[in-house]
Parts: sequence; C-alpha cells; structure tokens
Amino acid sequence: MPTRSRRRERPDRDDATALSAPRHEGGRYRPLSDRDLAAITDAAFEILARIGMAAAPEWLAERLRESGGRLRPDGRLVFQRAAVEAAIEGAARRVAIPGYRESLGIEVGGGRVHIGTGGAAVQVLDAKTGGYRDSTLADLYRLLRVVDGSPNIAYGVRPVVARDMATPLELDVNTAFACLKATGKPIGVSFEQAGHVAPATALFDLALGRDGGFRRQPFCMAIVVHVVPPLRFAEEGVEVMRAAVEQGMPLQICSAGQAGATSPASLAGALAQGLAESLAGLMVVDALRPGHPCIFAFMPFISDLRTGAMSGGGGESAVANAAAAQLLRALGLPATVSAGMTDSKIADAQAGYEKGYSVALAAQAGADMINLAVGMLGSIMVASPEAMVIDDEMCGAILRTVRGVEATPGAIDLDAIEAVVTGEGHYLGEGQTLALMKSEYVYPTLGDRQSVADWTEAGSLSIWQRAGARVREILASEPAHLPAEAERAIRERFAIRLAPSGDSP
Repeated sequence: MPTRSRRRERPDRDDATALSAPRHEGGRYRPLSDRDLAAITDAAFEILARIGMAAAPEWLAERLRESGGRLRPDGRLVFQRAAVEAAIEGAARRVAIPGYRESLGIEVGGGRVHIGTGGAAVQVLDAKTGGYRDSTLADLYRLLRVVDGSPNIAYGVRPVVARDMATPLELDVNTAFACLKATGKPIGVSFEQAGHVAPATALFDLALGRDGGFRRQPFCMAIVVHVVPPLRFAEEGVEVMRAAVEQGMPLQICSAGQAGATSPASLAGALAQGLAESLAGLMVVDALRPGHPCIFAFMPFISDLRTGAMSGGGGESAVANAAAAQLLRALGLPATVSAGMTDSKIADAQAGYEKGYSVALAAQAGADMINLAVGMLGSIMVASPEAMVIDDEMCGAILRTVRGVEATPGAIDLDAIEAVVTGEGHYLGEGQTLALMKSEYVYPTLGDRQSVADWTEAGSLSIWQRAGARVREILASEPAHLPAEAERAIRERFAIRLAPSGDSP
C-alpha cells in the first residue's frame, strides 16, 4: 500500500497491554479462497471508486474532498483506491477498550476472539410467564448484570431498547448509566442524537471521579450505524461519529446490509458492498481524526427470499459473517461480526444449532468481536437472560475449540506413558492428569453429563430450569464496582430512572 505524504500518529491506547483476558487466536477457518478474497476486496475498492457514497452532509463532503474524495455531478462521493489504502495504513490496528474495572479490558484486533452482546431488541422473553413483553430499563440492567457474571462474555453492548423512557435524551443517558452500573466490563451504547454523547461522557467522568477521566479510561464504545445500505451515509450516524471522536470515545461503526434486500442477493456481492460501506466509514474516521480507535462492525445480514424477512439463523448468515471477519482481518482492521442470531423464539434445539454453528464459524474465522452472540432470540427482536447464560456456556466450549490442540513442552510425556502401560493401565491418578484438569478441559455447569438414572433422581431438570437458577444467583448479588459516592453524584446531575435496586421506578 502507498505511504502517506505526512506521518499520522496513532493514539497511545493502541499500545495498551494491561489486559487480563486470555487470548483466543482465531483465523484457522477461511471461507474465502485467496482468489475470492482478492476478488471481493478489489470489487469493494471499485465500488468506492466508481459508485461511491450518497447523502454526505456538507461538512463531511468538504472534509472527504480534502482527504482524497471526489464529488460526482450527481452528488455522490467517490474515492480512489490509493486514498482508501492510505487511510487503511493510518488506521488503528489494535484498539484497547478498558473496562470500568480496568483489568477486565480487552484488546481488539489481530484475530483475538471476544464474544459479547449487542442489538436493539424491543421485547424480552419473560421466564415467569413464558410470554413476551416490551423491554424496559430494568431489563437492560438485568441483562448487563448477567453479562457481568458470565465468564465467557467479554463485553456488553446494549442488547435491548428501554422502551419505558420518555425522550431520546432520557433513553441515551439512562442506557449509559444502566450499562455502567450493571457491569465493570467494557460496554457499548448507541446515541439517538450527536448532542447526547457529551452528557454521556460527563456521566462517565463522574463515575470515574475526575474531569477528563473517561478520555484516559474510555470503557464505553459508541455503537454507530454510519451507513444506510445501499451505499448512503446515515446523516445522524456520521454526526454521532464526529461527536464521539471529539469526546475521545472509541467507535464501533456498523454496516448491516441485508442480502437480497439492501445488498445484492449473491453472498459475494453482499460482501463486496458491505466491505465498501465499512471502508467508507474508515474514510470518515480518517477525515475526523486519523488513527482514532475504531472497530469495524461488518455484519452481512441475510434475507429469507421467500418472504423478504431478515433471517439470522441460516447457514448463509454464518458463512457470510465468517467471511466478513476474514476480509477485515486481511486488511488488518479490527473486526466485529454478528452471530448467534437465531430465528427461534425460545431456547430450544433450533436456537442451539443455529447459535452453535454461527458463533463457532465466526470465532474460528478470527472475528475480533462477535456481537449479538448471546441472549438473543426471534431474529434479534427478543432478549432473554436465561438464554444468555446458556449461550455463555456454549461460548466457553467454542472458545476452547479456538484454542485448538497445544503441543507444549511436556504435553507428550513418554516416560509417563510407559509407566501407565506397564503399571495400573490408566491415567486417572497421574500427576499430569491432575495438573491439566482445569487448564486443558472446560466443564459445563448448566449442561448435564449425568447418567439417565442420576439425572432422573436429581429431578430431571432441563437446561432452561438450570439457567433460571443461574440467573437468579447472579441477580441476587449487587454490583460493587461503582462507588456509592460516584453514583450519588450522577443521580444529582442526571435524571436517572433506574432505582438503586436496579428496578424501574
């Protein structure tokens, strides 16, 4: 790729190393051949050079023209490949997102797999009644409490919309607070308007106990839909991007075309358009602040072409999102994809198999972040804390597969093998077996491995029943990471609708 005419510095956060989470390196699964990878990437560059993007606000169009864009007579902005490659070269390759508890932070980039939440579900599955109801602020808080108590969920992007909030500002401020109060892990929130970003960062400064604290410890991502497929900038989305960059907030910018509806029906065409839209977002970031921490949420959704409705659980969705991760990884850009978007309305066998293969393929492809992976049902329109803890256990097993087989020194001990075969004939009591019991193996807590007789004698509990007990266990404990004085300061300044107990007023 060509070298820039001027040096562009990247933020110090790129080099952050204080990250405690184990690293699971993906990338073994490559759904695209080298030839197909090159063809789709070249097509994305050609889309930007020939067709470009519509609906750029005037201020953005001016900045993009300064950084290599050109305005067609019909008003579409096009970008030559050299300009886009220069932006790629200057982009942040690693993005460190600390938690409110810094030790829970993650480093995004390079194929290190992290699994989390996401979405904008408008209903929850009520475990008590078995019915569906509108999601509330208290539901959001409870879901993020489950995130905090789930060892394989690395971050919490807002999974539901709090439909009991009266105004957009109330929604955004209370969403930010509920996520912060619920978990010390990295979080991500969306904003209805650009003017809501500064109040949220002011709230985060109060939580950290110092002015400018959030700039030094940016534990929350701005989740921004910067495009309206096909190939149009989302005006409010790019305004939110500008506001977030000004506030020092890391970005996760989203392209989510729906194949057969808002992107081409062919998976290759949908991937080419989606990659072009993601790179258009990079051009916006590059025009605002080169190297600003940005994660690219490239989420190729799929239509059921019999009805036109979005289908999240099909094999096409699984392979397309894995391919999206491969495409961004080849460019060296931090990648988020979507998986676990089952079309089932309950946590049944359909939910299990659709979630299992879609999350597994995304993880094996080396997606740095997998949004929507846990707790979602009904084509991401419904969320469930019980489904979330089941999915957390599934993700632990999937992450174990990403680790693969590790032939470390001492893993193959011929002396021990000879001692066993000439002695007792089994390895159950061997020192290596005991030493590796917890590091080499992952054990379910909700999944059942009892015999039929023992399971029956224990009450014949289903995984859904065990998940309900696990959710109650998590919610019985109060979060301890947010100091009481910081919460008081926030409540004095902002109209917080979440009761101290975590319930809606």
